[in-house]
Amino acid sequence: METLINERGHKKHIAEGCHLKLKDLKVIARDLRNQYLSRTYVPAFPRPEFQVSRLKHDTNRWGLWGIKKDGGFRSPGASPLLWWNLVVGPEEIQSAERRLLETTYPDRTEEQIQTQQSFLEKFASSPAFQRSSRLGSYRFTLSVEELLKAYKDQFCSGAEPILRVLRTELYKQEVMYAVLVHSPANQELFSTHSLLTDVPDYICTYKDGCFLWRPEAMCETHRYELVRMYDEKQLEVKETRFKTFYVWDNVALALYVDAEVLRFDRNQLREKLTFCKKGVLQIKKTSPFDRLSSAENFVKRLWPDYLSPLERD
Repeated sequence: METLINERGHKKHIAEGCHLKLKDLKVIARDLRNQYLSRTYVPAFPRPEFQVSRLKHDTNRWGLWGIKKDGGFRSPGASPLLWWNLVVGPEEIQSAERRLLETTYPDRTEEQIQTQQSFLEKFASSPAFQRSSRLGSYRFTLSVEELLKAYKDQFCSGAEPILRVLRTELYKQEVMYAVLVHSPANQELFSTHSLLTDVPDYICTYKDGCFLWRPEAMCETHRYELVRMYDEKQLEVKETRFKTFYVWDNVALALYVDAEVLRFDRNQLREKLTFCKKGVLQIKKTSPFDRLSSAENFVKRLWPDYLSPLERD
């Protein structure tokens, strides 16, 4: 794996052109001696499939000012890539839990269905599932279809964008799977990267306006163990005696915009904007976060004619 320092000063190890499952990543990254990835025991946890139809872009007040000024989103610094992340909320978790149970026990009785207790939300504890932010107090949320349509119209001359497997990035405790979006005009530039195809056991695929994410490590801190009750055809949760700290994974979308701006109507930008609180883990400790009252005043100055208050995510 290639080792680099990203624009925020964090060391990362890259496997270009692939999305590595953890069992394969452990082999490739063996010499890195990552204390989280190399755990030999991790309590059993579920392997759901999340169907994700929304994306988020978090930023601080300086980023928000730039987005308002530009009328859209541009790549940070010298990078040609604009980054968005999957939004996995309570609805996506409940839906994934239902499908996981149907797949695990397809012949349950109605009584067994009714007595099954909710369990998946206890395991959805990594930063990938948190409503808080690791980047800043301001969040733009768009549907996958909205974002890809804007990219299609502005960067692809109306043609469908192409989605490819960009890379796997390993940080101290985070594994990030990057999906590339580019114009058909840039085919040769990215021809060595595989297309993002709809294969059942892939970590991330795209189908019918949704990203399908099958997380390899969804907890970060493991406090529970998944228990299969075969006779009862139930999935139950048992609290562990000790916490286990493991890697956690997430999926990010990288749109190839080069030095251009992905533009939106300024009122539409305001409609998609919410306030989010600071997460326990921040990507950059010096990133400024605002209080809600300060954020409300700042947003009001940027959009003085927009009457609705700033909502909390």
